[in-house]
Amino acid sequence: MQTLYCFLIPIILLFICGIYCLLASFNLIRIIIGIEILIKAATLLIILCGYITGHMAAAQSIVITLIVIEVVFMIIAGGIVFWAFRHNETIDPRKLTNLKG
Repeated sequence: MQTLYCFLIPIILLFICGIYCLLASFNLIRIIIGIEILIKAATLLIILCGYITGHMAAAQSIVITLIVIEVVFMIIAGGIVFWAFRHNETIDPRKLTNLKG
């Protein structure tokens, strides 16, 4: 049980850091980094749950799938940030007012 807390506390701290990065930032790159931190915390939590339940193979396959989805998300989000900076000369989401859609 003591080992469980040694792994659970850093995961909770990662979640808190990710949520803070999302809520307190007005920079699109920092928001993407916050999402990345949240995904890493979820990955660690899935591995911990797989270890506790004894289903490490299932946890590892879910984590590999999550990593692939994360990479695709990062590429698309990076492209959107690059486009926003190129057309608006800022990455502050409060100043992106001339979007169409």
